[in-house]
Amino acid sequence: MSTSEFSTLDAAGVDQIRESKTARLDMSSGRLEKAAVRVTEDSYGPEINTKDSGKIKLTIVAPSGEISGETDRIRLNTTNKRPDFSEVTYFLTADSPDEYFELIRDGVARYGIDADSAERWIAGAQRDPERKTDFSVTSGTSTGLDVNYDLRYDGGKDTQVIIVHVRPTD
Repeated sequence: MSTSEFSTLDAAGVDQIRESKTARLDMSSGRLEKAAVRVTEDSYGPEINTKDSGKIKLTIVAPSGEISGETDRIRLNTTNKRPDFSEVTYFLTADSPDEYFELIRDGVARYGIDADSAERWIAGAQRDPERKTDFSVTSGTSTGLDVNYDLRYDGGKDTQVIIVHVRPTD
């Protein structure tokens, strides 16, 4: 059992995340250090996938506020030479275009993602609801971290995906 309010990413910590369906990561310093989440410096870290068992409530504590979402997949990017993770990636999904647009606008409001870029993309999707597109909205940094929404939209599919990339700002 963890004695911290934050999740660990060692085997026991990943099991706890999968079981509790909650993950809380500490990037309040601007980085996610491997030692702080109990993985070795040469580790690549886990990929946590709960697609078959439900979504995880993910919270990332940032230097200014929090980044949060419900996801069934968390990926941690690094190399075996870094003491930290270069990026935390998670996936948001929506079952309708309106729900998808709401997720995008939520990112604009919460993380400072570029509103003009987001609204231009939404207007195009509303004009052509069956379109298929990959688009990266200009990142927001209001939390002290770089938050990027990589939109993966296919109007012919039932579920739409936003790949959220959370990175240090420097």
